Amino acid sequence: MSILARARAKDSDAGYATDFVDAVMAPNLATLAEQGVRVVSNAGGVNPQACAARLRQLIAEAGLDLSVAVVRGDDLVDRAECFATTGVTEQFTGQPFPPAGRIASINAYLGARPIAVALESGADIVITGRVVDSAVALGACIHAFDWQIDAYDRLAGGSLAGHVLECSTQATGGNHTDWETVADSLADIGYPVAEIAEDGSFVVSKPEGSGGAVTVGTVSEQLLYEIEDPQAYVLPDVVCDFSDVRVEQLGADRVRVAGARGRPPTETLKASVTWADGFRAGQLVFLYGDRAADRARAFAAAVRARTERLLAARDLEPMIEWCVETFGDDAHYGAFGEAPAAREVTLKIAARHGRPEGVGILLREVVGAALAAPPGLTLFSAAGRPRPSPVVRLFSFLVPRSEVRTSVHGDGDVLEVADTPSAAALPAPAPVRPAEPTLPDAEELVEVPLVRLAWARSGDKGDRANIGVIARAPELLPWLWAALTVDAVNARFAHFSPSRIERFLLPGPAAINFVLHDVLGGGGVASLRNDPQGKGYSQLLLAIPVRVPARLLEVL
Repeated sequence: MSILARARAKDSDAGYATDFVDAVMAPNLATLAEQGVRVVSNAGGVNPQACAARLRQLIAEAGLDLSVAVVRGDDLVDRAECFATTGVTEQFTGQPFPPAGRIASINAYLGARPIAVALESGADIVITGRVVDSAVALGACIHAFDWQIDAYDRLAGGSLAGHVLECSTQATGGNHTDWETVADSLADIGYPVAEIAEDGSFVVSKPEGSGGAVTVGTVSEQLLYEIEDPQAYVLPDVVCDFSDVRVEQLGADRVRVAGARGRPPTETLKASVTWADGFRAGQLVFLYGDRAADRARAFAAAVRARTERLLAARDLEPMIEWCVETFGDDAHYGAFGEAPAAREVTLKIAARHGRPEGVGILLREVVGAALAAPPGLTLFSAAGRPRPSPVVRLFSFLVPRSEVRTSVHGDGDVLEVADTPSAAALPAPAPVRPAEPTLPDAEELVEVPLVRLAWARSGDKGDRANIGVIARAPELLPWLWAALTVDAVNARFAHFSPSRIERFLLPGPAAINFVLHDVLGGGGVASLRNDPQGKGYSQLLLAIPVRVPARLLEVL
């Protein structure tokens, strides 16, 4: 959103996903019209009206009769001063509201109800700004099945369908633990298709003849992706409980998902601010030969010392933050195992400063110090020297949904949308936590890496990493629960210094979800880490050894 906001600041007609219009819609408008396919997309970014205007222009040029509607109301940037002066604080850290002059965007996460209204009005194409990703699917379900505002279980099921679809090919073999089973077909991987029933259950498939795979593993990984507490997945239309969802293989590339539960939504909507917080820069260099990792760290220490000395000489503040990472020596595995005597490593040196000239000094010193480096250093500079870039930080807060006015703008019509919970709906009690599985009587155990026993998927929510672990067979869940304690996972990720770790049980899909707090260096584009979204954290966890009965390995 911050990138799109900067684009809109330079050009009032920019600020949306141009690829959606030019690469997806433009070549297919005639086919969409001929087949009567209706499209819902959140490609509007921070300028959905401009996105719609461009689409209408293309439709007119093609001589087609397609109507376009825009969902508006998410953009709250004009209320920045109000939020700053009324004591709004960050939802997770309690930090004060960012300075108004450094804010790029403020957007509330809208739900599915406005999309359903737009479809009901007859729109062929619905464009939104910021909505929760699953809303584009749920809005279509609400329209198709006439789901009422209090049909919470069905709303949760439609939301889960949208959640499985929202990361496209991650449900059909992309980012899959068993990547080698689909490696030969990734070039032709198919996008997931969800056939959603009126009760909220659905079947996931993919186009016949396409690459990838749809299995219990691929779908379950996406089910757990970035959900935090699986019994309190909060969306604008419903609070979802996915803990008892059942995932069943129906046949080749067909998986049925059922059992989502829901309860009334909250009286608030989440809103996100993106704001400028200084500048960052970094450089990759390569070293090879004996003790390459030691030489890389020695070089990084010299660059840091030279840079800080020059900052002081120019009366500039010290760096706000440094990040030095090596790759190729298993440094990301922390103290879990002894690092190999790596003979080839990549070194990343990055830092953050309040001014661009501050990090510019670092970039010059990396190149300048190369002549005084330990031996075996090389650079790949075909793309030129990196440049300082703005640090854009995320600030999340809750806003009363009664203060967010949502509307649908069609071809000449404007419809107001009452996107609030039913006044008659009483908040449902929080669900009871599942009973912890117990281990059977002692028997002969063998030790194997977790990857033999489970699939896993990881991702981010701000500065928190989510790791979902799914047992390859339900019989394994008690043993995984016993082995993957909070203490064990904390020890595994101790080098990232999590402030706390939460663990959640999902008996339905035979899974466990972990939430690691404050482990991503600020997360997103604010982080200097090589993996600011925790995408590889599942791989680190899958290497952990687990003791299980030898007989259970036979069911895999």
